[in-house]
Amino acid sequence: MADNARAKKLADLIREVVAEKLQRGVKDPRLGTHVTITDTRVTGDLREATVFYTVYGDDEDRASAAAGLESAKGVLRSAVGRAAGTKFTPTLTFVADALPENARTIEDLLDKARASDAHVREVSSGADYAGGADPYKKSGDDEDATA
Repeated sequence: MADNARAKKLADLIREVVAEKLQRGVKDPRLGTHVTITDTRVTGDLREATVFYTVYGDDEDRASAAAGLESAKGVLRSAVGRAAGTKFTPTLTFVADALPENARTIEDLLDKARASDAHVREVSSGADYAGGADPYKKSGDDEDATA
């Protein structure tokens, strides 16, 4: 079992090598410049690596990029093996990252919150305070009342 620092270091190396190889070494038109490697995780025994990616485009582009990554898996694993210099090169698994969908959901929720805040601000713009402008007693008010 490898330590976490070594697994993290290998994951970072895999992310860099795969991204570089996709950009300059793989001639598959399905991969092009619209595939971005977002994260890489390696198991504790350094045998398996999960590579997370995003694709700029629609569902058809995502499907073709997934097929392109599957077909280029051997070439990418060979490049990782050369760069890592380890006894065993981890197997690569490509997983589409849910980051863009999560970001879109968060943006939608923030838009709803902004609309709700604007509605509350609009409704309260002409309203008066329930107990007057300053409902709290001040020390000077007691002296005025006794005099």
